[in-house]
Amino acid sequence: MYGGHFPELGTEAGTQPPPLSFRDAKGRDIEVRAYGDGPVDSEYDALLAMYHDFDSAHRSLGIPPVRETRLQEWLDVMVSDYCVLAWHDDRAVGQAVLIEEEPGRCELAIFLHQDYHSAGIGTRLLEATLSYGREHGVEYVWLLVERENRRAVNLYNDVGFSVVETTNYDITMALTLADFGR
Repeated sequence: MYGGHFPELGTEAGTQPPPLSFRDAKGRDIEVRAYGDGPVDSEYDALLAMYHDFDSAHRSLGIPPVRETRLQEWLDVMVSDYCVLAWHDDRAVGQAVLIEEEPGRCELAIFLHQDYHSAGIGTRLLEATLSYGREHGVEYVWLLVERENRRAVNLYNDVGFSVVETTNYDITMALTLADFGR
């Protein structure tokens, strides 16, 4: 299974909503904060900078978009609803968002800059975002992930997501937040 648990999944520290601070597995000090509560004046610009530097090998299902106008249109949606960011100093290094489709039901999207993979940041960002959503009345979360992205599929399984549907190319997974971290 996915081995990036930092701290152990389901522990109190692992299910804390933002803000939270921790040292990642590579010794970097990371802060996880709700959008609007970050360490810089323009969090939007910090996110644009992160996505401009996003390696094409880490884009999934066509996102984040590459063209500037499309990226800005997409990011306008991605900072709405329940958006949580991971920061290394004043640099945005990760984003997770719960996009509300109907009251209490959200789609999850999560992105982590390639320089910050394999350090436990994605796990902590995911858990903080789910806790933040639960704290704000979100009851059900679903996501779409490419089938071949085994690392992500394993992480989602470990956090408690279940497979709802599979196609030739992707998997739909879902989680009831009442079950998360308990």
